[in-house]
This record gives sequence, structure tokens and C-alpha cells, in this order.
Amino acid sequence: MPEKNIYSSFDKNQLLEEKQKLTEKYNEFKAKNLKLNMMRGVPCKEQLDLSNDMLTMDFHEIHSIAKDGGDCRSYGGLMGTFEARELFRDLTGADNIEEIMVFGNASLNIMYDSIARSMILGVCEGATPWCKLEGSKKAKFLCPVPGYDRHFAICELFGIEMINIKMNPDGPDMDEVEKLVNTDPSVKGIWCVPKYSNPDGFTYSDEVVKRFADLSPAADDFRIYWDNAYMVHDLTENGDNLLDIFAELKKSKKEDMVYIFMSTSKITFAGGGISALCASEKNIKYISSKVSIQTIGPDKINQMRHALFLKDKAGVKAHMDKHREILKPKFDAVNAGLEKNFSGTNLAGWTNPNGGYFLSLFVPENCAKRTINLAADLGVALTPAGSTYPYKKDPRDSNIRIAPTFPSVSELTQAVDALSVCVKLAYVKTLMDSI
Repeated sequence: MPEKNIYSSFDKNQLLEEKQKLTEKYNEFKAKNLKLNMMRGVPCKEQLDLSNDMLTMDFHEIHSIAKDGGDCRSYGGLMGTFEARELFRDLTGADNIEEIMVFGNASLNIMYDSIARSMILGVCEGATPWCKLEGSKKAKFLCPVPGYDRHFAICELFGIEMINIKMNPDGPDMDEVEKLVNTDPSVKGIWCVPKYSNPDGFTYSDEVVKRFADLSPAADDFRIYWDNAYMVHDLTENGDNLLDIFAELKKSKKEDMVYIFMSTSKITFAGGGISALCASEKNIKYISSKVSIQTIGPDKINQMRHALFLKDKAGVKAHMDKHREILKPKFDAVNAGLEKNFSGTNLAGWTNPNGGYFLSLFVPENCAKRTINLAADLGVALTPAGSTYPYKKDPRDSNIRIAPTFPSVSELTQAVDALSVCVKLAYVKTLMDSI
């Protein structure tokens, strides 16, 4: 945040007067007994209703038999139904369905299993399981920040050291990524949300994607964990374009270096979607050999239902256009509210993404936790301070993740107004603490 702002020249008496005014506004909001939730990226009811026809469609016996002859009602089909694999192949740009494996309702589950498998069994044939690495050789992960709290939670659970990497509007600081990946064999992976990143909403530039593809890792078992959660979640008619990292890696025969994760959780039903892994045939062969012991097969009926409902890439696009009509006014309301409350103050900065489910609000240093606590007392729920950083430690205590998807437009307008008062009050109190 800029050092000079509307309160920079205030003396103690002026700050006291401003604190009193802000406290009065704060108490006005408190009297309203608000119950507003901008904590997590949860689809609203109107979004979920868009997929209700999937539950009532005729599912005759003919639909139970996949193109490859597998019966969706029975055991087997470890790789997922042919139709679901085709759908994800077309969405990712993979060359063939042998590079696609379709799972259950959560890509987070695939990511968790990928880390757990690497810890216990190793990333690939002949690789040392991470749990057997000791001292300076223990596994480390690079984490672009601010980033996705659930990625960090997985690493923390398994005792994997996390290293912060600065996030820029065009993607992670690649100078730092290259230096660490190419020289340190203990660096085993990097978390990435490459399109409409969580929480900033940034999309990696072509140059950044190409630099990822050009990495020469010191560790043979290094992987890029490419969480493409928002690959079709545009808020504008012409959304951001993300270069295909899989295709870039294939140019130099490095396709083993990436795992691409995706799901329909924010396309159809958040609790009842399907998810997929796109990876090289070599990686898929190794992973499926381990998964075959873990499960007999996924819910293929749900996979077939999704394939019939969404049909193809064009069908997904048409469906997501309906989501956009619901979500765009919400993001616009948040941006308008922040502009109204902070324009010309130099007290806050925020991202205004072209898609995804979140945006970042940056408040003055050492004020995020205080702001979030003040907001909580008003009934405005936000993601806990520090959550967008490893170990829940935001070094500047400045980032606040805002999730506009669940509340209504009117609720968001009220929530942003209340939050803005909390930001100003938190900063004035922080200034007074230092006098």
C-alpha cells in the first residue's frame, strides 16, 4: 500500500475525531444484525439450479453402456467412462483420452492423493518416497502467494516445507521459480492456479507458461501441480486466454513434468460433480496402477450423466454463459462498492479479474486481521486473515480474500460498505497504537 493516504497527515486529535466518526458508522451497521458470508467460493442457489435438469433427464439402459462397451452400473472402468474422458480431453486440449483419468466429485481429492502417494510410494517408478528423505533433502514446495489455502493445508499436513513465491499480474515470479527449481533437488513441486488465480484472479501470461515449460528441474521427480479450477469460468464474453502448458511441454518431451487438475464442481453441482487428471501416458499408467488398489472404480453413472448433460466443449461454453449472467453483476457490485469507498484514499487496492471466483483486497500493512475481526463482529464473514499464505502467515498482514459468488447483489453492496468502514477503523486504530 502507498505510504501516503488520507490519514497520513492527521495528528492525534484528528485521528481521535475520525475514530469516533467511524465508530458511529460501525455501530450503525452493528445494529442491523447482518448475516453476510463472503468467506468461501460457494456457488449460489441460482447457479446450482442451472444443472437441475441433469437430475431429471431420462437415463435409459442405452445410456448406461459407454462407447467402449463398459456398463456404467457395474464395477470397473477405473479410468472413467469413455464419454467423460472425451469431454475433459476436449476441454484441456489433450491429444487423446489415454492422457485423461476421470474421478469423483472433487479435484482436491486427486491433489491430496497425489501428494500422499508421492510421500508413501514415490512420484514415479524408481523415485524415492518423500517420507524417506531426511535433513536438507526433505521435500519442499513452491507456493505463489497469495494463493489457495487448501493447497497449503495439504503440504502442512504432510510436513512439506513451503516457500513463498511472489505472485505478479502475469503469474509467479519466474526468476525465483527458475532459480529454486533448477538448482535445488529438494524442490519437488509448485502449486499453480494458472487461470483466474485464487485469490487474485490473475491469468498466467504466455511467457510465464513457456518459462514453466522450459524448466530444467534439479529433481527428477519434480512436478508442476496445475490446478486449472477456473478454466471455463469467464466473467466477460471474451475471457482470458491461457496457453496450453501440456502442448508446450510436449515440444521438448517434458510432458511428464505436469499434472493438470480440473473438475465440474463450479460448473454443475459443487457437491456432486466430476473431476479429472490430465497427465502424460507414463504418469497416468503409474498413477492408475496405484489407484487400482485403492478403488474398483469411480461413480460412472454420474460421469455419464455429466457427459450427456454438458455434451461437449460448446455445451460447456453455453452452460457457463448462464453462470456468467449470474456472477458478473456480483463482481461488478463489489468493484463499484470498493471504488465508492476507497477511490482517492490510497487506503486499499484490489484486483478486478475477468473470471474465477475471487478477488484480492489489499489493506494497509498490519490491518487485515484487525479488519476481519471487526467485520466478523458485524456479521460479515470473511476468509480468516493469513489463509492465503503458507502456515497462515501473511508477512504484511494485508491480504483479504473476497468471495462474491454466494451472496446476492444487494447483500454484497451492504457487505462491502460495512467492510470498508472496518478497513478504515482498523487502520485508524493501528495508527493510534503507534502514537
